[in-house]
Amino acid sequence: MPDWNRERYLSLRTFRKTGVAVDTPVWFAEHLGKLYVFSAKDAGKVKRIRNSSKAEVAACNVSGRVHGDWQSASASVVDSASSVEAAYTALRSKYGLQMWLTDLMSKLSGRYHQRAILEIEI
Repeated sequence: MPDWNRERYLSLRTFRKTGVAVDTPVWFAEHLGKLYVFSAKDAGKVKRIRNSSKAEVAACNVSGRVHGDWQSASASVVDSASSVEAAYTALRSKYGLQMWLTDLMSKLSGRYHQRAILEIEI
């Protein structure tokens, strides 16, 4: 299993209703043994996770090129305010200025409150 704290990107594999896998490189942060990802709440990966918690993850680079082994996982959309805040705290700690700028641009464009937090258990 990779040391997730050393990785910058995660390839999140979710599954369509037909069973076809869709891989997406994402920012993520680990908190209390779980991985957290943010996304637009209307994104395909969020829709697929709402349909099925089945997922797989692997370490990757920014373009999605996997450099680690795929691991089975379970993913869900987080609704608890405390879990959402813990996820953002972990993401801001990991990505620093990049996350701050991403949050700022999302707030300025009105998309900040249109996000979903995904929780991934390996």
